[in-house]
Amino acid sequence: MRRVAAVLPLYNEGSAAADLVRRMPAVVSATYVVDDGSTDDGPALAERAGARVVRLGANRGIGAAIRAGLLAARDAGFDTVVVMAASGKDRPEEIPLLLAKIDGGCDYVQGSRFLEGGSSVNLPPVRRVLIHLFTVMFRILSGFKGTDVTNGFRAYRLSLLDDPRIRVEQAWLDRYELEYYIHWKAITLGYRMCEVAVTKTYPTRTKNYSKIRPVIDWWHMVRPAVLLALKLKT
Repeated sequence: MRRVAAVLPLYNEGSAAADLVRRMPAVVSATYVVDDGSTDDGPALAERAGARVVRLGANRGIGAAIRAGLLAARDAGFDTVVVMAASGKDRPEEIPLLLAKIDGGCDYVQGSRFLEGGSSVNLPPVRRVLIHLFTVMFRILSGFKGTDVTNGFRAYRLSLLDDPRIRVEQAWLDRYELEYYIHWKAITLGYRMCEVAVTKTYPTRTKNYSKIRPVIDWWHMVRPAVLLALKLKT
């Protein structure tokens, strides 16, 4: 019987993660909230809501947080994981949509706000353009005709981590790199990839709507595809 865990990397999101934990569908057996050095009460609130909280101590980066959650879920015997934002941008109610694709034979499912039936609420215009540009670049380099490579709402089989060619333990993946590294590896190693339409909702505020820093973090997102395509990393 399939066992599903959700992983939420958390850094100073207040009560948002706790709300997500309470809204998890029954198909999710455990929610791992990975505290990436938060200074607010978010981790404690999530734990009281029923999450299994993994504490990293210092702020190490979203990649390190996701890795810790993935490894904790695998070590606990889960075989499928759903990764989503702890900020409330993604809808737990849509998790069954991703899992249905896993049941249909996909190894890795990418949520897309741009597929028919998907929705992108309050997405700033400049960010929309950058997402499309990055997606096109990733498509050219990898060959996968994806529509929304930057959406962190994903599901995949944890057996990917057992493939010795997928080395998630590398320190250079600690920031935004890890998500795109796994994405690239799943595509180029021949795993079954697919997308499913989902909803992404950004806050109405125009400032601080995302923790992604211009230029610096954009490079952290782009460089896995560049370095792997050039065979400068493995």
